[in-house]
Amino acid sequence: MKRIQSQFRKNWEHKLENLGFGYHSLEGLYWDESHYYEFSLPEINKIENATAELWQMCLQAVDYIIEKNLWKQFNIPESFKNQILTSWEEDHPSIYGRFDFGFDGENLKLLEFNADTPTSLYEASVIQWYWLQEMFPYKDQFNSIHEKLVDYWKYLKKYMNPRYIYFASLTNIEDVTNVEYMRDCATQAGFDTEFIPIQDIGWADDIEEFIATDKKIMEYIFKLYPYEWILEDGFGEKLVRNNFRSQWIEPAWKILLSSKAILPILWEMFPNHPYLLECYFEPKHLKDFVKKPIYSREGANVSLFKNNVAIEENEGDYGKEGFIYQQLFDLPNFEGNYPVIGSWVIGQESAGIGIRESVNLITNNQSRFVPHLIDENKIHIKEKEL
Repeated sequence: MKRIQSQFRKNWEHKLENLGFGYHSLEGLYWDESHYYEFSLPEINKIENATAELWQMCLQAVDYIIEKNLWKQFNIPESFKNQILTSWEEDHPSIYGRFDFGFDGENLKLLEFNADTPTSLYEASVIQWYWLQEMFPYKDQFNSIHEKLVDYWKYLKKYMNPRYIYFASLTNIEDVTNVEYMRDCATQAGFDTEFIPIQDIGWADDIEEFIATDKKIMEYIFKLYPYEWILEDGFGEKLVRNNFRSQWIEPAWKILLSSKAILPILWEMFPNHPYLLECYFEPKHLKDFVKKPIYSREGANVSLFKNNVAIEENEGDYGKEGFIYQQLFDLPNFEGNYPVIGSWVIGQESAGIGIRESVNLITNNQSRFVPHLIDENKIHIKEKEL
């Protein structure tokens, strides 16, 4: 993996906005094409294989959590347990997720899994692909996200009737862009779709149904809104009362995988696995570690420790559910920039990557999205040398 200097294209802001990407520079620069990351084909194969293997490990972990009755570690209310169990046992579909990896060119380690409401989907799938086509049309990219999304929605058509799906999120530009992109993929697959702000989803108490603004019953709802917020704001009680007459995507069982509590569970199940970092619900013997809230976003309330001394901390409103303690991984340092690889799983398959980098060791909402490409030429040279 190399970080290579490049230059911004002429009228790059206009080009991005023409693609519907309006948050490239909202709070400082977010989309950054002043450089890019170059991967060898063996490095991409390693990331792809790790993503596929970790996805299968996570599915095994859901069974393990249920079998061992580990609900307490995830702070799941008693009233919501059956919602999770039923959605799992009935195999309610999961569309996507994003594994965040640390990679130093040799060691590839799972930092966390954004399994419920992963963002940066549009820039990973579409924006960096258009950048590649304009800048390096003869190069390739690890990116079949769009094709796999459309194909998986087509696959789901066999199981969803009526084929009308509401797509819901908050109304900030990033969430709306990501949800509208997902809605477009479902539309291309043949579904009838409609966007609705999450706050406009109504509840008919007499019939215990979720209803749209025109009072129609909502049978399928894709949401970009985390389950921990749903449980906090009273929406979870309505999901239980509705008893799955409305089906939500992502399904309720994904709350187990989106929680940081999944990380010590995976370590317990697969100790010393090459893609995992040592992780527990207490610090134990760890001296260099990251303290993460069981539920948090954008690096909030995360602390980094070396020799049991905090070297970097983020403030926030998370942590009341508890913390996990994960072995510290030294992210590669490219002139004060620290990249994290977001590797997408679509349906059941590894689909591509997006890279966010930060000047901080803790990746937060000030991070920048940087495009990537695959340098296949060097692979051919290496093969000849072998």
